[in-house]
Amino acid sequence: MPPRLRKLIGTILIIILVLAYAVVATAVASAMLGQSPWYIHLLYFTVTGLLWIVPAMVIIKWMEKPEKPRGE
Repeated sequence: MPPRLRKLIGTILIIILVLAYAVVATAVASAMLGQSPWYIHLLYFTVTGLLWIVPAMVIIKWMEKPEKPRGE
């Protein structure tokens, strides 16, 4: 796959990932953390705010993979 196409697909996947992750994380917080103390909110949003980086790193690693030579 050409690098430009891989980067386009990866960019679209990251945008979808961030949007879907934000919606799900906010919905879970609204449903589960309504009456929780502030420090639980802080912990939840700190963890969920950093957790999306793991799948994004996998996508970025895939995007930056060098192109295979044609002979292989």
